[in-house]
Amino acid sequence: MKLKKLFSDFSELVMFKHSVFSLPFIFIAMIVASYLDSGSGWFGWRLLFLGTLAAVTARNFAMGVNRYLDRDIDILNPRTKGRPSVDGRVSNAQMIAFIVINALLFIAVAYFVNDLAFKLSIPILMVLAAYTLFKRFSAAAHLILGVSLGLAPIAGVVAVSGEITSWSVYLALGVMFWVAGFDLLYSLQDLEFDKANGLHSIPSRFGAKNTMHIAKVFHVLAVAFWGWFVADAGLGLWAQLSVLFAAVMLAYEHYLVNKDFTKIDKAFFTVNGYLGFVFIFLIILEVL
Repeated sequence: MKLKKLFSDFSELVMFKHSVFSLPFIFIAMIVASYLDSGSGWFGWRLLFLGTLAAVTARNFAMGVNRYLDRDIDILNPRTKGRPSVDGRVSNAQMIAFIVINALLFIAVAYFVNDLAFKLSIPILMVLAAYTLFKRFSAAAHLILGVSLGLAPIAGVVAVSGEITSWSVYLALGVMFWVAGFDLLYSLQDLEFDKANGLHSIPSRFGAKNTMHIAKVFHVLAVAFWGWFVADAGLGLWAQLSVLFAAVMLAYEHYLVNKDFTKIDKAFFTVNGYLGFVFIFLIILEVL
């Protein structure tokens, strides 16, 4: 029971359910790369296993660093003071061990993928750790979070093709603006707290109304870059439909938040979760 509780506490610590945002896009990149390289979207069980392990360990590392460094902030915020990193369910020593283990696992996985993945592993970890530090001095932290998740499709194409292609950069930029946009909406919940505690965020600097406008611009850019990804990769109707679906879902997300701020959680989890899974489903149909 103790081990089960510890697992549950760590799952809550890193909010494992949020993996739905990054996992689909690493596999979209892997599917498309395999399809363009060999005519088949299937990249093999080995890369499926390594790609999943890389995505999970990278995210665990990033969330572990975030929770460890944000303890002084989280304990003051009514929304976050019940996190395992704050209320004592996970100790500081356990968090440090968790961070180190996941970093080493990520580097080891990258080594078994290919040379380029291994060379990029430590720079990627540095970017993933940067988000927590950025929000202490810059409102650009939302974009750093976007870059962190945008690395997923770059990692995917590197794993399959051993290079970074132009279409994967467009896909990654789309992910970056998608994540930054929905993080802006999510951050509206902490607008007053950020102001009171001198934290840097776009909502605390520009206010709720302007933040919502900026989030819309980010999401328009996300759809545009995803459109360029489809065109540059030479994909067809199903891939085009994936971009259209993403545009509709993002419009619905903004409709929910504009209508009622209490719907932010629904917009954040439900809408964005469906977006990623339907996107990859339509890409699979494209390569079939």
